[in-house]
Amino acid sequence: MSERRVRVRFAPSPTGPLHIGGVRTALYNYLFARQNGGDLIFRIEDTDSTRFVPGAEEYIIESFQWLGIKFDEGVSFGGNHGPYRQSERRDIYRKYVRQLLDNGKAYIAFDTPEELDAKRAEIENFQYDARTRGLMRNSLSMSQDDVKALVDAGTPYVVRFLIEPGEDVHVDDMIRGDVCINSSILDDKVLYKSADDLPTYHLANIVDDHLMEVTHVIRGEEWLPSAPLHVLLYRAFGWADTMPRFAHLPLLLKPIGNGKLSKRDGDKLGFPVFPLEWHDPKSGETSSGYREKGYLPGAVCNFLALLGWNPGEGQSEIMSLEDMVRLFDLSKCSKNGAKFDYIKAAWFNHQYMISRDDSEWAPDFAALLEKQGIHSTPEKLTEVVRMMKLKVVEYTDAQGNKKKRNISFITDMWPLTRFFFVAPAQFDCEDKFIKKNWKETSASDMAALADRLEKVSDFSLAGLKAEIDPWVEETGMKPWNAWRVCLVGEGQGPDMYELAAFLGKEETVRRMHFAIQTLG
Repeated sequence: MSERRVRVRFAPSPTGPLHIGGVRTALYNYLFARQNGGDLIFRIEDTDSTRFVPGAEEYIIESFQWLGIKFDEGVSFGGNHGPYRQSERRDIYRKYVRQLLDNGKAYIAFDTPEELDAKRAEIENFQYDARTRGLMRNSLSMSQDDVKALVDAGTPYVVRFLIEPGEDVHVDDMIRGDVCINSSILDDKVLYKSADDLPTYHLANIVDDHLMEVTHVIRGEEWLPSAPLHVLLYRAFGWADTMPRFAHLPLLLKPIGNGKLSKRDGDKLGFPVFPLEWHDPKSGETSSGYREKGYLPGAVCNFLALLGWNPGEGQSEIMSLEDMVRLFDLSKCSKNGAKFDYIKAAWFNHQYMISRDDSEWAPDFAALLEKQGIHSTPEKLTEVVRMMKLKVVEYTDAQGNKKKRNISFITDMWPLTRFFFVAPAQFDCEDKFIKKNWKETSASDMAALADRLEKVSDFSLAGLKAEIDPWVEETGMKPWNAWRVCLVGEGQGPDMYELAAFLGKEETVRRMHFAIQTLG
């Protein structure tokens, strides 16, 4: 095993949008492959044609392109082990189904759904296994002639794996250590269905992983119960020497309460559970995505990486993909589920936003303003970002509570910076800031300040400061909050000199005269 090139795979089903838990699984596979100089394979598991959703495959690929998680081979990427869609591998699977049947490792069963339901009603906790298979209609309980007659007549059948009871099956898990399950609790899983001439997940994955030379299977904890069956299948095929090592990742848990993270949790608490916005072609429902909510891809990857993995003492939580590749260690993954802290996700996004150069905000900021019918230059937008990116924004959570946090999304910028582009059209005289700071003398003070500003030749930050500071000291006037009322209309914004310099002399004085006339 140590001499083989590391090869891992991510194999989603095109049955809908990619869940954020699947993104984390793909990310861990990516980190492991890159750290070990190996390959990451993108495979599509579409053997269940009844659950296929148009557009899902393209959505999944676009999600990883946005996140920056790159595959080395697979669907849409090419490679030497294709085809990479399971629906295109029928001929390959038939060969291995026949091998199991010929070697007595599997058998044909003709039981109808109605017959299975009747047996479940008759036998408490019914399981299709060594204790019950003799009671059913299959090639172990029927004559060869009867079986052949049914097959020749086109009677639908399935192929079941023959599991011998009483064997302790050991799974060497890189996160959980030795996992031992007795084969007596396993049922004879269906491996193939004649109705659609396709294998089930269990057979297709084993065959694909073997033929694609996968060395490590890194997947979610929900697949752990399948691992002993997969070990037995590898042995049944005679592939024990090339069996991949398993690593079952901890579940992503609800932020509040118990259980696995679901879309319902995101809808209830106001956060996405999909990387991109998803438009369901069947229901017409639209689900929010991290990209459209204003998250940066690096922040999403960084946040997800730490849900179940601890890089060690003293390591900063903020890590680039390169940092994560260097530090990643499956043995430091938790066995326990990780609470999905959506508040911490916003914190990560804030950290990534403020680490960007101010000019990098401009394209997204411009798009945000254009939705409001406002157009500005990249230079102006960069200046606004510099003044405002560290301010605190008020927001209402999913429960209707008023809260405050740092700017975490580009959308936070509009309510915080609206006054840069739109002058106050009215004033709320019940606003606490205005009531406190617009006094009887404010109108005359602002008129005097406006007159003084009209005479300033250098309306830059330095020029304003050099002209107004001495005048304020000389007159004893304290105009700052009343001036903020004039220019902003409420108690927020940057340094007043910076704001006035940004607005320019004409707009600054115009706003001041409007406030004087309106507030009196």
